[in-house]
Amino acid sequence: MSSKKTTTPISLQPLDELFGTTGNSANGICEVSVSSLHSFPNHPFKVRDDKQMADLVKSVTEYGILVPGIVRMRSAGGYELVAGHRRRRACEIAGIQKMPVIIRDLTDDETTVIMVDSNIQREELLFSEKAFAYKMKYDALKRQGKRTDLTSCRVGKKSAAEEVSQNTEDSARQVLRYIHLTELITELLDLTDIKKLPFNTAVELSYLNKDEQQLLLQYMNTHSMVPSMKQAEQLKKISKQEALTYLTIDKICMKKEQEKEAQVQISETKLKKYFPVDYSKEQMEEVIFKLLETWAEGREKSGESN
Repeated sequence: MSSKKTTTPISLQPLDELFGTTGNSANGICEVSVSSLHSFPNHPFKVRDDKQMADLVKSVTEYGILVPGIVRMRSAGGYELVAGHRRRRACEIAGIQKMPVIIRDLTDDETTVIMVDSNIQREELLFSEKAFAYKMKYDALKRQGKRTDLTSCRVGKKSAAEEVSQNTEDSARQVLRYIHLTELITELLDLTDIKKLPFNTAVELSYLNKDEQQLLLQYMNTHSMVPSMKQAEQLKKISKQEALTYLTIDKICMKKEQEKEAQVQISETKLKKYFPVDYSKEQMEEVIFKLLETWAEGREKSGESN
């Protein structure tokens, strides 16, 4: 006669205790302690205590967090922020202890893509922020293209640069130019961010090796100057042939241009009808150059160069 086996119930730790969440969860959203949220490693977007942050703090204080952050579990405990770094900071300033989040099970590359996409549309991004963000997503997409378990981005049908440019105002070619900015030494990149070194000039200088960039920076500081676009192109050309020296940099940067650069002048009245009334000269120039980049890219694809 067989005896009936009795089973001992296994005591499971509640998920809320395991993950540090509250008991209230709806549509995959739960509240976690702000102190348990850790920044994404090498997060390229700076969190600044500026006017925009002050406005966000005011909104969070009055209405709470309206859009949950996105996080994933950390092996060391707590959560890694994928999206929501500014919201976390606003909670810290406002003295709010818990923040609504959605916990996702994501790979490193999936996390990177979501992190970049959730921030890249922000206004007033620094050149360096876009550069490192584009590079992180570009590298992640290239790795995805080599794997069979990540198929959401279908990199095989498009180049990684084309994928990165999707839903942005930049072309694939411009994305690659931004990515090359990450080759600049910190001091030159900082000058680019504060617009003392023009973007196009900075891209050309990013092709110099680090030692050559340091020499150029020394020269710029000594002579209180910034290379022109033409000088940057000359420096890049010589750097491909031989190592730049301080003397070579001096010859190029001190030499008066023999030929006067062609200038195209368009009356402000003609331009104004195409732009919002509050656009500055710099904003109009930026739009014009982006349109020219797209036009040049189209000519290259159709074989109409020169």
